[in-house]
Amino acid sequence: MIDRTAGHVVRVVGFGYRHRLWLSTAGLVMTLVIATAYVLVGALRVTPFDSAYRVTIQLPESGGLLPNQDVTLRGVPIGRVQSLAVTPDGVAAVATVRSDVKIPTASPVRVSGLSPAGEQYIEFVPDSDTGPYLHDGSVIAQSNTSVPVSLADVLAHADGMLKQVDPAKLELVKKELSLTNQGPQKLANIIDGGTFLLSTLDSVLPETTSVLKTSRIVLTTAADKNPGIMVATGNLSRTFVGVNKMVDGYRRFVDQTPQTLSATDNLFTDNSDTMVGLLTSMATAGQLLYVRVPALNALFPDYRGSLLDALGSIMHDHGLWVTADVYPRYTCDYGTPRRPPSSADYPEPYLYTYCRDDDPAVLIRGAKNAPRPTGDDTAGPPPGADLGQTTDPTPKGRYTIPTPYGGPVLPIEPPS
Repeated sequence: MIDRTAGHVVRVVGFGYRHRLWLSTAGLVMTLVIATAYVLVGALRVTPFDSAYRVTIQLPESGGLLPNQDVTLRGVPIGRVQSLAVTPDGVAAVATVRSDVKIPTASPVRVSGLSPAGEQYIEFVPDSDTGPYLHDGSVIAQSNTSVPVSLADVLAHADGMLKQVDPAKLELVKKELSLTNQGPQKLANIIDGGTFLLSTLDSVLPETTSVLKTSRIVLTTAADKNPGIMVATGNLSRTFVGVNKMVDGYRRFVDQTPQTLSATDNLFTDNSDTMVGLLTSMATAGQLLYVRVPALNALFPDYRGSLLDALGSIMHDHGLWVTADVYPRYTCDYGTPRRPPSSADYPEPYLYTYCRDDDPAVLIRGAKNAPRPTGDDTAGPPPGADLGQTTDPTPKGRYTIPTPYGGPVLPIEPPS
């Protein structure tokens, strides 16, 4: 097996040695073909087998664009510029685009450059991928295209900017940077910061342009209001002088505030249980008031005038006119045990106090006839209720005032 394989190898080597000139020529030809194909397809991007469609792009000016430049879709090459023609309104650029690429008709088109030295190309920047799409023979209007600022305009604006530079101040900056060996690093940091600022402003170019235009109006207005600004500055100066005189008061306020807040916090801590009960009662009262909003609206109508209007209505014809009603007022019997008015034992109030008179002409505006939600049966005591039952005793805490018979002994010592 080894002898047979070695014999084949020897015969192949011998054949190659006898025909070495032909094999060298074939290798050179194959290398030439591969290199040519690589240059045409890889470098020059010649695709003879791909189909494409032509579009015409109306530009206000060429912007440095030349034939055979790239056509890209958000930076991805999709075609090339075939020709440029001068039109009455600008320049018409004819470009070919691969047929497998769909570009919306309303896509903005701009002429961009790879570097300040040139290498311009056409770039499509569509806002969406919805149709209709460009096709063979489509024309993109000039209103949908833009070109970069020319080098001449850049140099003209740079000349105006350089005229505003003060050589004396520039010399002072150079002198300050040369005082230490860290001057070059500081200058590099300044340039890096400026580059970062410019790149950030370029990413929001429409907003930056709007800010510059608006700032011109603002600064012009500020220049017109310069006398008023000077007066405001003087007033602010006097205000700050007064504030400076009260610095000691502010410092005492800041020093005493922690103690006050701590005392307030202790107050809430000592009364946390009572406050929880108070908040619970307030929540219950809020719910009861919410369902009785119609009754409250009827109790406080908005069609009445003010007290001053009422007083003014009784003053006329050089006198005060009033009406006296001597008819005795109706009193209601609640059915609860009566206590002597002279009792000084601070009794708890009765729990069920309802008027027992069922005459509909009595207490028309009383609590018994107040509007209630559907299903509310609180117009009278519960069935079988004890009318002599009193409320729960008042809870006694740290700050409760003692209520012995006849009242507490005065003066009352405050709680510590």
